[in-house]
Amino acid sequence: MIPAADRFGPRSDSIDAAEQLARLRSLRAIVRLTTGPRGDRLAEELHRAERDADRLPAALTALKGLAALDRRQVLSSYAALHRPQPEARTA
Repeated sequence: MIPAADRFGPRSDSIDAAEQLARLRSLRAIVRLTTGPRGDRLAEELHRAERDADRLPAALTALKGLAALDRRQVLSSYAALHRPQPEARTA
């Protein structure tokens, strides 16, 4: 069971399976780019979670196990990528 406070991003209850897969993949790419080998465990858990949603708690544990700066960079990059875009204005 994932605590309510941790149900964001790919662990959100409000997204469908295809969106969850897309978010897991984008988070894994961010982890690889921002942490390199320090994020190997998290990247592997995210990869497993793509195929088995029951692995999401293990991925969350691995995310929490990152060093504070790595975790901050991963989460801020993920948040920037998935931030809702303002409506485009037409002239």
